[in-house]
Amino acid sequence: MRVFVDTSAFLAVVNRDDRHHVQARDVWERLIHEDAILICTNYVIVETLALIQHRFGMAVVKAFQEDVVPILQIEWVDQTLHQAGVAALLTANRRQLSLVDCISFATARNLGITAVFAFDAHFVEQGFAPVP
Repeated sequence: MRVFVDTSAFLAVVNRDDRHHVQARDVWERLIHEDAILICTNYVIVETLALIQHRFGMAVVKAFQEDVVPILQIEWVDQTLHQAGVAALLTANRRQLSLVDCISFATARNLGITAVFAFDAHFVEQGFAPVP
């Protein structure tokens, strides 16, 4: 199974105080156990690392980089995908929708991925199926 993983899922797994933490931890462990192919973009990694660093500190950044990043399939955003994401963001004209989200949607669609591990309602709005 191929699953796109969003920053919201990574943060829920890391943060024991997150309201989705228990569910996120259980889903993460199941995906690892089932040898799912976990996919995200380098933009998701940048966003996740920045938020983890700000909220939890460098020790958690190091653990994420050493324990999580190596098991991910990272899709690198090129100029064309970046520009498509910016165009989608500007077209959507929604303050709460991020460039990283728009690029994530395009990446998942380009790869034919329909399953996402995310706690961001924008993915469901875009027609993706959340991993339970």
